[in-house]
Amino acid sequence: MTVQTERPPSGPADVRKTAGGAGSGRPNPRASRIGALAPYLLLLPAVAATVLLLGWPLLKDLLLSFQNLNMAQLIQHVTEWNGVDNYTEVLTGEDFWRVTLRSIVFTAVNVALTMLLGGLVGLLLARLGKRMRFTLMIGLVLAWAMPVVAATTVYQWLFAQRFGVVNWVLDKLGWHSMADYSWTSDQMSTFFVVTVLIVWMSIPFVAINLYAATTTIPGELYEAASLDGAGVWKSFLTVTLPFLRPFLYATTFLEIIWIFKAFVQVYTFNQGGPDRLTEILPVYAYIEGVGNQHYGMGAAIAFLTILIMVGLTAYYLRIVLKQEKEEEEAGL
Repeated sequence: MTVQTERPPSGPADVRKTAGGAGSGRPNPRASRIGALAPYLLLLPAVAATVLLLGWPLLKDLLLSFQNLNMAQLIQHVTEWNGVDNYTEVLTGEDFWRVTLRSIVFTAVNVALTMLLGGLVGLLLARLGKRMRFTLMIGLVLAWAMPVVAATTVYQWLFAQRFGVVNWVLDKLGWHSMADYSWTSDQMSTFFVVTVLIVWMSIPFVAINLYAATTTIPGELYEAASLDGAGVWKSFLTVTLPFLRPFLYATTFLEIIWIFKAFVQVYTFNQGGPDRLTEILPVYAYIEGVGNQHYGMGAAIAFLTILIMVGLTAYYLRIVLKQEKEEEEAGL
């Protein structure tokens, strides 16, 4: 039996690819650079929009705060620099610090009520059936989607002195002295109505956010807790709360920012009255700048407001990060 053999090829058995070619296994330097720059390129439009829409107005406000700009300078098109005189006048006056303290207390009360009531509504959503949950969420979304000016106008009608629904209901319930009560004549009553308005508009965000967080909790953890003899309250503390804590931190952070700058509700309801006793920092800056035509002064107050808000949020984030670090160390 004859065996036919083939002549081996004259070339090498393995064909080597050129360096950097397909199948060589070596990374392409150009492709690596493009891959490293890809995240920054994707962020570039957002950064550009932020710089254009926020950075430029902030820079203009800062420059304006170093000017003596009133109606006379506007008419004459004159730029009159006065250094830090606006900041000196603001920081040495009692009004600014009084309004600052009022703004911090106002923010703290509204954030506490919003987080408490919103958290309870969020837990209620997790307990309800599908139909009731859907109905409640529709109501929450409608309250959340209502424009701020429209909502404030509705509350002005509800708390009107002569024909308001609230006064009529209180009169029918036996509080006859409230029949013609003016809710805008007193500092505390005005703040009460504004607080009810802000909390009512803020609850939907907190409730829906926390309800979404409860859907991420594994049901096996509740079963394990019940097997260990944990009741409803202990299951909440050991299972629900640890999972909700990151969402509570983030939501509280956002609520601090939103409520601290609640200009529209306060100004639209009573223009910071009576006697400017319900002004918070954004309203104070607007009235001093636009209302009294001290534009440089208003710009200085606005910039100081930004610094105060940044300081409060930084302090809050520091507390949150410290607590998370302590929890991680305790878990280890």
